[in-house]
Amino acid sequence: MAWLKLTAASGRHPVFGDPGPLARASLAHPDVALLADLLPQNGDTYTPDLLTPQPGTDAQRRDLIDEQIAQIAATAQDDVETQVFTYTRTHWNRPLRATTRRIAESGRMQRHLANGLARFWRDALSEGWPELRSIIDQDIAHRATAIAAHGIGRALGALHPDIDWAGDAVTLAKPWDGEIDVTGRDLVLAPGVLNWPDVIVQVDTPGQFVLYYPARRIGAGRDRRSGRIAQVVGNARAALLADLGTARSTAELAARIGCTPGTVSYHLSALHRARLVTKVRDGRYVLYQRTAHAADLLKEARG
Repeated sequence: MAWLKLTAASGRHPVFGDPGPLARASLAHPDVALLADLLPQNGDTYTPDLLTPQPGTDAQRRDLIDEQIAQIAATAQDDVETQVFTYTRTHWNRPLRATTRRIAESGRMQRHLANGLARFWRDALSEGWPELRSIIDQDIAHRATAIAAHGIGRALGALHPDIDWAGDAVTLAKPWDGEIDVTGRDLVLAPGVLNWPDVIVQVDTPGQFVLYYPARRIGAGRDRRSGRIAQVVGNARAALLADLGTARSTAELAARIGCTPGTVSYHLSALHRARLVTKVRDGRYVLYQRTAHAADLLKEARG
């Protein structure tokens, strides 16, 4: 859903960059477009929970997406109407489109949404999922170790600066006030990758209490080896060159290599003057990419 929202808004992820032409082309399918229309826009503060069913615990990795798509298809009509009609009216700054309302009233929305998710998953995410899943698996292993060693309270307090554990309650910094009694309900912690760096809480559906938090080490583990070229241009510029096989914005690069945007901009200017990177404007963004000469230098340095 995070990747679809970014695609529909023509946005770029600060680490993973542009969703790409396959993701954008997928929006032309009516079921994918319907799915996108139910995502928050321009200050809306609600995503229907039926679009993000609580992750299961029994499914194998290859079955998890199919399991959640099946849950969407099986959503009760009453839940569809409550979430799509009542909650959007309360939390959206825009009215529900007439065509979306008619599909919801027809009882066929669940099937269309499940098909739209399956289609977008196949077109935009399936090929790159192993890398994303690896980040999730590493985070889960780290949190499990932390809970075993230090307890759930300390682990909750370490998830994100906006999340805290008060001893008897989870507190979450959000632009709205509210208190929800979740006594006796399981708390599911779900590391997020493509919704990084956001924190999301899902509590409206009975029996579900899901806290989506940013996974650790987003962007880590990528191939940034620069070999001996770092001795010539410096570590920061070598890291930038190693990461610019794909065109990226200053903000993306700052998030990926752990520098401020100002520092990245300074180094990119120097690399551009040296004709080691090119820059082109793409809408609101200026995108940088290493030149063929820079690629050759990296290859020689690694050899």
